[in-house]
Amino acid sequence: MKSYSIQEINEILKGVIVGSTIQNITAPEQLEAANESEISFIGNKKYEKFWVTSKACVAVVNEDISIEPGENRAFIKVKNADLAMSQVLALFAPPTPLFNIDIHPTAVIDQTAIICNGVRIGAGCYIGPKVVLGDNTTLYPNVTILDECTVGKNTVIWSGAVIRERCHIGNDCIIHPNATIGADGFGFRPDPERGLVKIPQIGNVIIGNSVEIGANTCVDRGKFSSTVLGDGCKIDNLVQIGHNSKLGRFCIMAGNSGLAGSVTLGNGVIIGGSASIKDHTTIGDGAIVGAGSGVTGDIPAGKTMLGYPAVEARDALKQWAILKRLVNESKSK
Repeated sequence: MKSYSIQEINEILKGVIVGSTIQNITAPEQLEAANESEISFIGNKKYEKFWVTSKACVAVVNEDISIEPGENRAFIKVKNADLAMSQVLALFAPPTPLFNIDIHPTAVIDQTAIICNGVRIGAGCYIGPKVVLGDNTTLYPNVTILDECTVGKNTVIWSGAVIRERCHIGNDCIIHPNATIGADGFGFRPDPERGLVKIPQIGNVIIGNSVEIGANTCVDRGKFSSTVLGDGCKIDNLVQIGHNSKLGRFCIMAGNSGLAGSVTLGNGVIIGGSASIKDHTTIGDGAIVGAGSGVTGDIPAGKTMLGYPAVEARDALKQWAILKRLVNESKSK
């Protein structure tokens, strides 16, 4: 079992220790569940009230903490407790699943594929013709990568993920279980004789560096050209990204949200959980779409939108307040 003194942990965090404890720290845990040998964090003042009943011996806290740690307990004050706690979690993280052999004998690898240095390929994987896997890429069991795809250096693809033909994934990416990259876009047109006619989807998907794609997320290929995810995008589980959509750098999409076809997101856009974005919509840099909102038109940079249909946040809150007042007034009559 890993254990560290508060001084050893602070060597990494480079914070300020307030109080003291001789307890060795064996694990991180949330405030309410921590025991006497565990470290937790207080990332917001509203959680300070839980410290008095917590058994944690140490908490990572922001510099503006307004309480004292107490006897034989300590705080590590830092500029950003959330970021510092991520370093603590990394310190205690268990090892990733083991590979007894770099390339499992049950993996099927086309003879034209290029497998670079340090690549690990788990049982049951399929690597198609002319695929290129960059240095130190890891494929867990039962990953499928079809013809002419490229995967950059240090990328990790978890079990069950499917990378369809001619798609390209950058360096330092993480693709979680059962994600599908490059499935056909949802394109059909009515025909009086043939019913719904499928529109061929002949484009691909291009994913930048340091992108993370959540479990069971689907990123559809372009009808022509590419669906593009810029560097640093973080996509949650169960997200749908439609064909020919283009995401700038460092966009965030929370679970169950979706982009219809040909949506454009600027840099740093945040899409809340279960939000839906109409096709051919453009959302400017730094805009935020609240959870459950429905966007039907373009959004300028920096705006926050709420509601269904989505409007500016201030207007949405006013509308909700008026509706609540009307309902209360009707009850009093």
